[in-house]
Amino acid sequence: MVEQFEAGCASPVDEVVRVTAPPAHAATRTTAAIDETTRPLKAAAAFSIAAALAACGGGGGGGGSSGGFGFPVGGSPNPGEQPDTGPYHYTQAQNDAEAARFLLHAQFSASDAEIAAVRAKGYMPWLSEQFSATREPTAWEWVNGKTYGTVDTDAMIWRQLMVAADPVRKRMALALSEIFVVSGTEIGSSWPTAMMAQYWDTLANGVTGNFRQLLEDVSLNPAMGFYLNTRGNRKEDASGRQPDENYAREVMQLMTIGLYQLEADGTVKTGADGQPLETYVQSDVSNLARVFTGYDLDIRSAERNAFLPPAASSRIETNAWTTRPMAYTAGNHSMLEARFLGATVPAGTPGPAALKIALDTLFNHPNVGPFIGRQLIQRLVTSNPSAAYVKRVADIFANNGAGVRGDMKSVFAAVLLDDEARGPTGLSDPNFGHLREPMLRLVQWGRTFGIGSASDTWAIGNTSDTSQSLGQCPLRSPSVFNFFRPGYVPPSTAIASNKLVAPEFQLVNETSVGGYLNFMQGILQNGFNSKDVVASYAAEKTLVTDPAALVRRLSLLLTGNQLSAATVALITDALTKAPLLNPTTDARKLDLICAGVLLVMGSPEYLVQK
Repeated sequence: MVEQFEAGCASPVDEVVRVTAPPAHAATRTTAAIDETTRPLKAAAAFSIAAALAACGGGGGGGGSSGGFGFPVGGSPNPGEQPDTGPYHYTQAQNDAEAARFLLHAQFSASDAEIAAVRAKGYMPWLSEQFSATREPTAWEWVNGKTYGTVDTDAMIWRQLMVAADPVRKRMALALSEIFVVSGTEIGSSWPTAMMAQYWDTLANGVTGNFRQLLEDVSLNPAMGFYLNTRGNRKEDASGRQPDENYAREVMQLMTIGLYQLEADGTVKTGADGQPLETYVQSDVSNLARVFTGYDLDIRSAERNAFLPPAASSRIETNAWTTRPMAYTAGNHSMLEARFLGATVPAGTPGPAALKIALDTLFNHPNVGPFIGRQLIQRLVTSNPSAAYVKRVADIFANNGAGVRGDMKSVFAAVLLDDEARGPTGLSDPNFGHLREPMLRLVQWGRTFGIGSASDTWAIGNTSDTSQSLGQCPLRSPSVFNFFRPGYVPPSTAIASNKLVAPEFQLVNETSVGGYLNFMQGILQNGFNSKDVVASYAAEKTLVTDPAALVRRLSLLLTGNQLSAATVALITDALTKAPLLNPTTDARKLDLICAGVLLVMGSPEYLVQK
C-alpha cells in the first residue's frame, strides 16, 4: 500500500474516493508552535494521506498450546528446528515492535506495560487473559446511573472505547458492530441511549460467546427491532398486508451468508456459465420474513407511565424493556409455511420454534464461516487476506478443535494469531494491511495519551462530519451497509488495477483528509467540551528535551515502529527547529508534543496499518 503510493497513481474523478491534495485553505487552524515551522510538513502530511490511502496496497517462533481456545498452536517457522505442529508459528514477540504490532491488531492501543506483558507471556496466553478478564459495569449500567437526558449514545460509546478496562473485547465488539449494524442515528423511542447501550453490551457479550446465540440476541434485540422493522412486524392479513422483509433480507445478505455461495476459503462459487451462484432468491426473503413476525417491545403493564423525566410534564414507561429481548405475541405471528435456503418451517409452527429453525439454518449454512471470518480479518488485520488465511479462520468457525461451531473467542484468536497476521512478511508486502478507520485513530490517541473526562460525561459528540471532524462516528453508520462495503474498490487507482479491495477508502476524499487533520490539530491540545475531555501526555512530557526520543516513542506506540527512517528524520527535524526547539513553558512543551503526534498521525506509515 505505501509502496504503491510512493510509485504514484492517478486520481479518480468519480465515486466516493478522490485522490487529490486538499485545497490550500483546507487546514487553516494553527497553534503558535506549529505555525511556520511545520506548515510545509502538515501540507505534506495532508497530501500523503490522500495519496497513500488511494494507493493502499516480525515474528518470533516457538511452541505453544491451545491457550484455552480449542485449537493447537506451535511449531517453528524455520523447518528443521523442531516439528511443525500447526499453522500458528509466531507465538512470541521477539521485540517491542512485534508486541506493539500485535496489540494494535488486538485492541486500540499499546502501552509500555502492555508491550512488556505481551513479550513476557506470549500472544495466546495474553489474549486468553484478556478474554477472561473481569468485566466492568456495562454500558447500560453506566447510562442508567446518569440523570435522564444528561448523556447520549455518543458519550456512552466513546467512554466504552476510550477507557473501558477490557479493550480487547471492546475492539472486537466494534468490529461486530460493523457487521450487525444498528445506527443510533435512526433509533427512536423514549430511551434511545439506554437501548443503544444495551445493544452494545450484546455485541460485547458476543465476543466470547457463540455466533448462534449472538445471532438470536441480535434478532430479538429492541434496537435491531427499531432499526430493521422487526418491532411490531405482523403477519399477512386480508387487506393485503405482508410481513416486512427488511430484517429477513439483511440478516442473510449482511450478517450471515452474503449474496453469493462461497468455497470454504471465501472464493465465490460460479456456475457453468461462469457467473456467481446466488445464495438466496426473493422467495427465500419473503418466506423467511414470516418467521420474524409477532415480536414487539416487552413493556409490561406496571412499567407504563411509571417514570417522570426531569422537567417533563408527562410520564413515560421505565427503561426496563431496553434490557429484555422483544416479546412474542402469538396472534401477530404468521402461521403460513415458510420455505427458505432448503429448510421448511411447517404451517402452524409457533413463533419461537419457527425462529429456532430459521436461525439454526442460517448458522449452519456453509457460507457463514468464510463470510464472517473474512470480514473480521478485514476489520482487524488486512483488507486482502489470502484464501488460505480465510479458510483457516473459517475452519475454526466450523470446529474450534473441541467440536464446537461458532465459538467466537476461538475465531477472533484465529484471526489474530494466524501466520499471515503475525509473520514479518506483511510488513514488506505492498498489498498487506488496511487503512486505519478514523474513529480508531481517535480512540488510539485517547488511550495512548491518557484521556479522561473530569465530569465523566464524555461529551465528545457526533464526529460524523467530514469537513470539520472524523467523517465517522461509532454506532452511527449512515446505513445498514456500514460506513463502507467490504468489497469496495477505489476507482482509477492502483488498488483497482491490482484487483484488490480497500473498504475504508470509501470514507476518503479531499474534504475528509483536510477535515481529519484540522480536527486532530484542534483536539490534540484542547480536547473536548472546554477541556473536560483531554489527554494528559504524562510520559511524553518527560521527553520534550529530547525530540528524537519522543519521536521514537510515538513511532513505537502509534505504529509499532513502522515509520520509515525518512519519516522519523523529517518529524524529528521539524521538532528541533524554532519555535518548537527547547520549550521552556508548559504551553510550549505541549505544543512540541502535539506537533509530533499530529505529524505521526498524518503520515502514510501510520494511516496504513500493517
